[in-house]
Amino acid sequence: MKIKFISFIAIFLASFLHAQTIEVCEDCPVSKLNDAIKVANSFDTILVKKGTYKEHDIIVDKPLTIIGKNYPVIDGELKGEIITIVSDSVTVDGLFIINVGTSYTEDYAAIRVKRGKHFVIQNLVLEKLFFGIYLEKAHHGKVFHNKIIGDAVEEYNSGNGIQLWYSKDIEIEHNFVEHVRDGIYLEFSDNCLIKNNVSANNLRYGLHFMFSNDDLYQDNNFENNGAGVAVMFSKRIKMYNNIFKENWGTASYGLLLKEINDAEIKGNTFEENTIGINIEGSNRITYLNNNFINNGWAIKVRGACYTNHFLSNNFLYNSFDISYNSNINDNLFDKNYWSNYTGYDLNKNGIGDVPYRPVKLFSYIVNRTPETIILLRSLFIDIIDFSEKVSPVFTPDNLLDNNPKIKKIEW
Repeated sequence: MKIKFISFIAIFLASFLHAQTIEVCEDCPVSKLNDAIKVANSFDTILVKKGTYKEHDIIVDKPLTIIGKNYPVIDGELKGEIITIVSDSVTVDGLFIINVGTSYTEDYAAIRVKRGKHFVIQNLVLEKLFFGIYLEKAHHGKVFHNKIIGDAVEEYNSGNGIQLWYSKDIEIEHNFVEHVRDGIYLEFSDNCLIKNNVSANNLRYGLHFMFSNDDLYQDNNFENNGAGVAVMFSKRIKMYNNIFKENWGTASYGLLLKEINDAEIKGNTFEENTIGINIEGSNRITYLNNNFINNGWAIKVRGACYTNHFLSNNFLYNSFDISYNSNINDNLFDKNYWSNYTGYDLNKNGIGDVPYRPVKLFSYIVNRTPETIILLRSLFIDIIDFSEKVSPVFTPDNLLDNNPKIKKIEW
């Protein structure tokens, strides 16, 4: 076994040391990217010079580094998929790819990695696309610093910006995605890092993932998307320091959690959304150090949510802080700051002496009869909310923050 490994290393080094650079340009001996791939040896570099290359169905079937100089344009002429990678150890860097074909039976992409590993897709500009970057059963790769701009109008004939399907150990960082169906989409994709991306102005979701476990989402900005961000049927998810902003609409939210277990939502900002977080069937989640600012509802708990901890969050100027559709509570609210809290702190320890009840009776009423929202600022609503606080009947008696903070929490 040791001898075989040494032989493999020797072959790899020999190939690497003899690697050549093949130039592609209109006046070069090789004038097409597809032709350059065919004549290249493993681990060669292909340098594509500035120009427009009308090509599609480009197959990268060997380890190569493909670099664009001054962003050459690869124009697929709307005929289908443009670049498909079916080899390990491929880097694609610095291309401007446009005019991906649209199909109702095929998910054509500007660039697809199929069963490859140790790849790098970086510094690309993708426009006039169906799907942008599509990773299919790929692993141990990086999608870095790409700009993906679609022109999606309707969901049925548009694709996603970055899509992962049955992929794992992928790093997706510093990408900008807008005007596609879903900005970033993951399905059956584990152990991925999604960091420092901007996914905005998309038709449906800024981020959408299902059946994907042990993923980390950090320092991303999801803003002004049709329905917000949807997280479904996944375990051990971590979402740190993301911004969910201006996701407005009757079926919109900053973040939807459905059937999520054993997760951590920490340091995020939910600002000016119809619903900050919409939670359904999700358990053992810690919500820590988040800001909920000027949302319609900060948090809507739909049901079947148990053993969740809401700790040291700021609830600032939301129309409703918490909506709850059950009179049974198994969740903990502790040491949060509530801008609607009117209690006192006689011993000056920073903790209110009177517990705060975040669920208002009017929130309960609006859940059942949405039209009553027009009464939101009326005196009548203040009276019924006060009566429910004094003697809870419709809202959970034990849904209290027993240690409400007097001042906004600073981290």
